[in-house]
Amino acid sequence: MLVAPDKFAGTLSAAEAAAAIAEGWHRHAPDDVVTCVPVADGGPGFAGVLAQALGGRFEAVVVRGPLGTPVPVELVVAEGTVYLESSQACGHGLEPTVDPMRASTAGVGEAILAAARFRPRRIVVGLGGSVTTDGGAGLLAALGATADVSLADGPEGLDGVEEVDLSAARQVLDGIELVGAVDVTAPLLGMFGAARVFGPQKGMDDEQIWRADRLLDAFVDVVCGTAPHERRIAEEPGTGAAGGLGFALALLGASLTPGTDVVLDAIGLDTHVAAADLVVTGEGAYDITSRSGKAVFGVAAAAAERARPCIVLAGRVDVGAREMRAMGVESAYAVADVVGEEAALADPSRHLADLAARVARTWSP
Repeated sequence: MLVAPDKFAGTLSAAEAAAAIAEGWHRHAPDDVVTCVPVADGGPGFAGVLAQALGGRFEAVVVRGPLGTPVPVELVVAEGTVYLESSQACGHGLEPTVDPMRASTAGVGEAILAAARFRPRRIVVGLGGSVTTDGGAGLLAALGATADVSLADGPEGLDGVEEVDLSAARQVLDGIELVGAVDVTAPLLGMFGAARVFGPQKGMDDEQIWRADRLLDAFVDVVCGTAPHERRIAEEPGTGAAGGLGFALALLGASLTPGTDVVLDAIGLDTHVAAADLVVTGEGAYDITSRSGKAVFGVAAAAAERARPCIVLAGRVDVGAREMRAMGVESAYAVADVVGEEAALADPSRHLADLAARVARTWSP
């Protein structure tokens, strides 16, 4: 059996979730052979999972957090590539206060600058879990971009922008392949863009969401041009990832690819699936958004390709049977359905293990 969960956001890392599921499963089926392979998309946990899979070394750097507080970022150096996780520089919980209109991605740019000093062939940036919606303007500023406004003061800092010069930022990364490992397929602007879809979870009210989207729209006009064909880059899937970090990386010539694909290729998931008779994956909230570049969907797709049954263990399940089957999942089980959401959050490891023991009664060979 293969256990390949993503993180349970805010409670368990992917590795902790895998260990809890394995421990609970063995309570009922001690003779089952369980292989644990934690997974991730481009969000929190991305760097750690890759370091474990690739045997890379960690290099720590200190960068600016979203509101300027110094925060540590771990770079994973492996086989000519440096991997880093944007959420470590601009994610949740890094600052004592929340100010979504001033939160900046400058720290991500500083981390990329540090990564470039290792002279890698490639830099891969995991995108997800951010509190920022600045279109990656802060990242560009940290890499040397200049403008007639402050690019490092969040979306509010873009007010009145008329000139941006990206030449210095592009020069810093000359000769290095840049990859954005995105956790969503959202574009930068509009109804399905960075501000309107993800603004509420970053603390934005309706007026701030509207304003941020308008400021980003004006930013696109300046850095790309006003003609529809010039602005097309902002419509590309993934440019809205991490509050528009995907857009900034695309401006620098990066390819945007699902973070799940990067991780699953690195850990050799297909080989693990082929050797298993059952695949168990999971995440904190299994819902319809799991289909949009999330790790659980990638694991289920890999299981379907090998005709292996796949089940999901989650903190909460908000997917109906039809949607579940469309995602390649046979059944999904929620900790909250057994003990309630409050208890599930209070002791997530124990209750996830208990759920796994219950599920093993049905699914263990």
